[in-house]
Amino acid sequence: MTPIPILPEVSRSATVIDRRRFLASTAAAIPLALLGQAAPSLSAAPASGVTSETLAAQLHGSLDEAQRRLLCREFDDPLRQKVDNNWMITGRSIKDALRPDQQDLVRQIFRKLHHPDHAEAMMRQMVEDSEGKGFEGGTSVALFGRPGSGAFELVLTGRHCTRRCDGDSVAGTAFGGPIFYGHQSGPNDEEPADHPGNVFWYQARRANELFQALDGRQRQAALVEGRSRPERATETVRLSGRREGLAGLPCSELSADQKGLMRQVLRDLLAPFRQVDADESMRLVDAQGLGNLNLAYFKAHDLGKDGVWDVWQIEGPHMLWYFRGDPHVHCWVHLRDGKA
Repeated sequence: MTPIPILPEVSRSATVIDRRRFLASTAAAIPLALLGQAAPSLSAAPASGVTSETLAAQLHGSLDEAQRRLLCREFDDPLRQKVDNNWMITGRSIKDALRPDQQDLVRQIFRKLHHPDHAEAMMRQMVEDSEGKGFEGGTSVALFGRPGSGAFELVLTGRHCTRRCDGDSVAGTAFGGPIFYGHQSGPNDEEPADHPGNVFWYQARRANELFQALDGRQRQAALVEGRSRPERATETVRLSGRREGLAGLPCSELSADQKGLMRQVLRDLLAPFRQVDADESMRLVDAQGLGNLNLAYFKAHDLGKDGVWDVWQIEGPHMLWYFRGDPHVHCWVHLRDGKA
């Protein structure tokens, strides 16, 4: 990932310049920060040409009757659209519910929901956050609808995970519905201010580079007093549909260069995910218009008092990307076209 040049800013102090130089210097290390030290491979690499959807269909077809009763639901079951930061969608781990060969299919599905450059880091996050249970003991899956019907989705959950595999069954909605990702990179719930080893902290550094590219008036508008939004499962990502009255700086007030930088930041946020989901997400951003988004940084969340904002969000009428880096990373994402 090539670091994006920092735009000129107006009337800043030497302290701000020093901090900005630090942020710019860290951008070059984003691939290492994201990938970290490679963890041992947990499953064989899927065959080329195979998608998460074909693997999910294979998993569905391999289930016996008892497994179907536990894992399968109708496509319109409300549980399909639930999202949370730490949950087992069926109450049973894949280790308890599936045979070893089926567990391997789930590992392959998860890996292929992510960009090949980042799949290993995503698997490492899942293992580290499993509280010693490993991927098999820390994840749970449910399957909604039937493969080949045009209405089929697999939902995979665990600690710091809600991921979806839908094959575009849900039209006009990125990822097939709201998702959650996060990481606690050490034994303590509260990470240090620089979040060492956190595979998602690079995203906050990119968002803070965008903040540094704002002028003084824009920064004042982007900084929000008080605490950030509460985390209440699916309610956290409820979309308002509003274009007015959103927190922070309206992106309609960004210059052309600043909008270009924001688009690059959005692409970097999407970098861990498979290309088809990243491309669909950017199309949905473009459909609602970058100028209809608001950019907000929360002043009450500044671990280390270093001026690097740990909690921020990008919100629009049909989009929310809420990043909570205090005390460790939680991220809630919901993006659709307004018709879904």
